[in-house]
Amino acid sequence: MTDQATTAEADSAEIPGKPISASRTTLSHIMTHSDTNLLGTVHGGVIMKLVDDAAGAVAGRHSGGPAVTASMDEMAFLEPVRVGDLVHVKAQVNWTGRTSMEVGVRVLAERWNESTPPTQVGSAYLVFAAVDADGKPRRVPPVIPETDRDRRRNQEAQIRRTHRLARRRAIMELRAKRAAEGFDD
Repeated sequence: MTDQATTAEADSAEIPGKPISASRTTLSHIMTHSDTNLLGTVHGGVIMKLVDDAAGAVAGRHSGGPAVTASMDEMAFLEPVRVGDLVHVKAQVNWTGRTSMEVGVRVLAERWNESTPPTQVGSAYLVFAAVDADGKPRRVPPVIPETDRDRRRNQEAQIRRTHRLARRRAIMELRAKRAAEGFDD
C-alpha cells in the first residue's frame, strides 16, 4: 500500500468524538513582583503566557498529541491583576474542524488572603492545529458539546471561524488587487 493510500484511509477513517469535559482544565498561579509591569500590575504578556499554556494543554488532551498555537483572537483584559492575586485560567475546546480546534479561555483572579469569589479579569479564544511528529497537520476528534452553554459556545466558535476566514480572504484579495496595480507593499 502506498503512503498516499495510507494517508487517504487515515483521513477517511471515522475518529470517535470526545466530550468537552474530557479535556477541560484549570491552571492556577500566584502572581509575584517578577510578573509586574511598570505600573505595578501584572504584565499582560504574563497573563497571555498562562492563557496559551492552559489552551495548549486542552488542545493536546483533546487531540491526543501535540498541537500548536495557530492564532489568538479577542484577548480581552477586563480588570488589572495585582501582585498576590491567585490567577485561575480555565480552558476548554469549543469547536473542532478536521485538523484544528478553537479553545476558549477565561481568566479569574482572587486575592490570596481573602475569601471573596474570584473575579473574571480576562478572556481569549485561541486556534490550535494538531500536528504529527513531522509537524504536519493531523486529524482531531470531533468535540461533543454536553450542555446548553457548551452548545452556545460551539455555535459562537463557528461564527468566529467564519469571520476569521472572511477576513483572511478579504485581505488576500486586497493584496492581489494592489499587486496587480503595481503596488509592492
